[in-house]
Amino acid sequence: MRNIHVDYQGPDKGFQAASLLAKEVAKDNQMKDPTIMSWHRSSRLGETAPFYDGANTETWWEKYGEGNGGRLEVEVGDDYQFILMDARGFETVGDMPLRNLTDRDGNQYLCYTPLQGMESSVPRQEACILLDGWMADQF
Repeated sequence: MRNIHVDYQGPDKGFQAASLLAKEVAKDNQMKDPTIMSWHRSSRLGETAPFYDGANTETWWEKYGEGNGGRLEVEVGDDYQFILMDARGFETVGDMPLRNLTDRDGNQYLCYTPLQGMESSVPRQEACILLDGWMADQF
């Protein structure tokens, strides 16, 4: 995996600005369609994605990113690290009629919009499936 450090001085402008900068750097380094596979914020908050209960937050994000196709690590200043892959050449599925909803108990569901409808935010049994550790959060 290649590593690039972007020297960023100044106040933290947040994840959105750092991720856009990382994608720009990836494009400058021959990635046509850079996609963030995982990231880590090493400052006081220690945020990371993806996160798995019991995983070491200081190393898991990097193992996950590299193990799932990441080929470039971009460190933005001293706060953010991103693992990116080039998604060029992957097929897209277009618009998917899915949406995520949460019930009153905090359970998350993936719902098929044509059956669920857009007017209700309460998951309907015939349109939704409970998300668990094996299902991805689509939207």
